[in-house]
Amino acid sequence: MVTLRKQYAVARPLYSEDSFAEDHEKVSRQRKTIMDHFAEYLTCDSKRAKNAVLSLLPVIGWMRIYRVRQWLLGDVVSGISTGMVAIMQGLAFSLMASLPPIYGLYTAFFPMLTYFFLGTSRHISVGSFPVLSLMVGAVVTRLVPEIGPSANITSFEGLTKDQQRVLVASSVTFLMGIFQLAMGVMQVGFIVVYLSDTLVSGFTTSAAIHILVSQLKFVLGLTVPGINGPLSIIYTLEKIFVQITSTNICDLVMSILIMAMVFIVKELNDKYKAKLPVPIPIEFLMTVIACGVSYGFNFKERFDVAIVGTMVSGYESPIAPDMEIFQESALEAFPIAIVGFAVAFSVAKVYSIKHDYTIDGNQELIAFGVSNIFGASFRSFAASTALSRTALQESSGGKSQIAGLISAIMAMIVTVSLGFLLEPLPKSVLGALVIVNLKGMLMQFRDIPYLWKKDKPDCVVWVGTCLGATLLGLDLGLAVGLGVELLTVVLRTQFPRCSVLANIPGTDLYRDRKDYQHMFEPNGVKIFRIPSPIFFANIDFFRDKLLEAVGFNPLRVLKKRDKALKKVKKLLTEQRKKGDVTETGLDGSFYQTAEESHVNMKVLDLPTDLKDFSLRIDWKLNAELPADISVPRVDLHSLILDFSAVSFLDISALKGLKTALKEFIRIDVDVYIVSCDAYILEKLHSCLFFDDEILTSMFFPTLHDAMLHVLAKDTGDRSTGCVLSDTKL
Repeated sequence: MVTLRKQYAVARPLYSEDSFAEDHEKVSRQRKTIMDHFAEYLTCDSKRAKNAVLSLLPVIGWMRIYRVRQWLLGDVVSGISTGMVAIMQGLAFSLMASLPPIYGLYTAFFPMLTYFFLGTSRHISVGSFPVLSLMVGAVVTRLVPEIGPSANITSFEGLTKDQQRVLVASSVTFLMGIFQLAMGVMQVGFIVVYLSDTLVSGFTTSAAIHILVSQLKFVLGLTVPGINGPLSIIYTLEKIFVQITSTNICDLVMSILIMAMVFIVKELNDKYKAKLPVPIPIEFLMTVIACGVSYGFNFKERFDVAIVGTMVSGYESPIAPDMEIFQESALEAFPIAIVGFAVAFSVAKVYSIKHDYTIDGNQELIAFGVSNIFGASFRSFAASTALSRTALQESSGGKSQIAGLISAIMAMIVTVSLGFLLEPLPKSVLGALVIVNLKGMLMQFRDIPYLWKKDKPDCVVWVGTCLGATLLGLDLGLAVGLGVELLTVVLRTQFPRCSVLANIPGTDLYRDRKDYQHMFEPNGVKIFRIPSPIFFANIDFFRDKLLEAVGFNPLRVLKKRDKALKKVKKLLTEQRKKGDVTETGLDGSFYQTAEESHVNMKVLDLPTDLKDFSLRIDWKLNAELPADISVPRVDLHSLILDFSAVSFLDISALKGLKTALKEFIRIDVDVYIVSCDAYILEKLHSCLFFDDEILTSMFFPTLHDAMLHVLAKDTGDRSTGCVLSDTKL
């Protein structure tokens, strides 16, 4: 491919920050105070009130542009297709939450009603999500175990175990909704940025492993009590393998057949999705067939198959959450709220970009918070979205949340009128449907080789999150994943890849000198670049890398010169007594001030401060000192620090930087700082960074300005005339 190269030429003065400020007056801006922002936030007018209403009720915005003729049919078809899947998933995921299956249908209905009015996404399918179901189920089984007494909670008195579990699940969901609503009101929707795609991928993969293990007891027809806490997955597998000889063959065979059929049809749906008007609803078909076969052959009595059993017809009365359960489950409810929002927002963002509309993270928090609070009041459990359901809703023609509303109406119809038809459905069928739908999450293991090749810290985050969540549980695992993720960020900023730059001849471009051949690097000049903020944690690393780049330690040079001065002073004193001292000093290699007799010996003991020495030597002349006096040679005369990637400096770093610069300045190395951010310069001024040694004239707007200044200044024996012509702008 031929690259078209155009020439450009710029003629301008060589600027330092001082000269630039003289030629270009900066506009004075008055920044708003906190009180100004607060007053603006409280100000209300008609336009702002209208925007507030449209923001709080996004349904008004998209309903005004709804195209009935073009969109309605697609929404209806999509709603019916999604509704069938939502019904099956609701039944299956309720088992993961350790609840009777009917409450999965509640979750497919109530949260969707409020999200229809408050949500900003037009495509996500709101309802049960396997990861959340599992996290809620962990709390349920902890407070209401299958074997042994329930937790000592007053509200449990007089309730059956199923009722106790429903109360726990609804209370946890209510608290989850409160957390989400509070974060939405406080405008902290940005919190989702701390859950990277890598972390979410590792976490959901671990959740898929937990889900797989939790469904094995249904597929195998075993009775395994719920186990919580660290290493619970290992203990659960142990109990399963201990009972493996008691496997119900009917459950196992039926599960394998259903998983095979569903898997094959789903693959065909994906392969021919362009030709199929609507994907084949295989989960719904297999559920209907399994119900019919189970009822016709009386699987419950003949093969001892566990079935769904009695389904409550209609909706139960609302219930209030329990404050004691709030206290017991607060630590689990918060990560459930974060995970539910993060998953829903991530999925919603994908489809908003695809269909070119915006979603509001804070409004999504409010929408899901209200949806979960409303749903929990009617006995539903934690709601978010599922990628498979959302993909089906979008791919089958859904254009708006009218499709979601129709899917909720389908769940309502089944709950009110058709629930009894699902009573003979074997639980192993629901377990098989859950397992076969884990394919997408389990296939995320393929990310590991890719991440290892492309970004090893991200790979560490993925593996750390997955292992932590698998072994310690989903709640602690999420905390571990966040810790590993933040640790990688700290390490990236604390140990950045510093580099020494050199000029590409004939240009104003500077690159790492290790990356290119034929680079121009003047003798006695070093250009050092640090590509990260400088703060308390990496200021020592910055200093070490700087010393490594220049090849010497200025503090040691100062100490050596200090010792040399003391020896020369002593030698001068002895020669003065003998009368052998010339006007310019010993052998002409050093000189004395007129006030030699007033030397402060304490000053001579401070190697980092030589400005008050009454005895001076011109070290640049490489004077020949007596044989017993050795001083390190410093070939560096100019040090340029590239601050183009430094976004902030804290106070600790500012002090460390000032000390490092003074050490170089005091050994006669000119230091220049280039491309410094304007706000950092303001901070340097406000923190009294400048003094009689560190001057504002050291700062240059660009690296090339500083280099031309150094080359122009360093004329003489270094033969820089031809270089200046080669590096012109």
